[in-house]
Amino acid sequence: MDRWFLIASTLLAAVAGVRGLLVLRHGEKSHWTVWWMIGVLLCQLGYLAVRGEMRGACPLRSIGEISVFLAWSLTLFYLLVGPVYRISLLGVFTAPVVVIFQGLALFPGQLHAAPEKILNTNFWGETHSAMSVLAYGALALASVAGVMFLVLDHQLKEHHLKGGLFRNLPPVRELLVSLERLLWLGMGLLTFGVLAGLLMPHGEDAMGHLIAAVAVWVGYLVLMIVKRVRGITGRRFAIAAVALFVLSLGVFAFV
Repeated sequence: MDRWFLIASTLLAAVAGVRGLLVLRHGEKSHWTVWWMIGVLLCQLGYLAVRGEMRGACPLRSIGEISVFLAWSLTLFYLLVGPVYRISLLGVFTAPVVVIFQGLALFPGQLHAAPEKILNTNFWGETHSAMSVLAYGALALASVAGVMFLVLDHQLKEHHLKGGLFRNLPPVRELLVSLERLLWLGMGLLTFGVLAGLLMPHGEDAMGHLIAAVAVWVGYLVLMIVKRVRGITGRRFAIAAVALFVLSLGVFAFV
């Protein structure tokens, strides 16, 4: 049952991305993207509910489960942030990322049909895992906004000002403001995750995961301090946000 929810949400995300791109080719806004993504979120919630019941805990015990949880978090933050900042195009960029994360989970061997039931759960351990991956959703959306900025910057430099993509991209300043706020949100959630990690039992595996999470937190903190104290160009800020997120995915090697 959980797999069908996952397949449905992946297909809906694929439709949202493809449909959005086709609409953009005609120079129009993709008004239906947000509705497709709401469908994605509902199917993701169905998956998480069923999988969580099977696990008896938050379904974050394998790369496949983490990938779906991360895709859910990314979708959630898009629906919270995109419409508020009127960045309708953000969904067109977000949908393919959701497909990639969930495609990884659907790869053979990543999700067991009968996952092991977790008998003894620890509150702080569960909080650490859930808050950390939730933070990654905000940081992933920040990297998506960073990619949008780089695309807009390239369009401006190449003087490609007549295409449908350029006409639908939000203003540069609006993208940078959204990018910075998403990074602060992700860092705030990751801070809670790290604090919860300090309070959970510290086995060898848990300690390695915690150290990796702290390293990611420090990396983003340095970026935000540089942005506030010394200043940084929008292009470098966007590149740093994308690069940090890609590099930080290595934390899941400790799962």
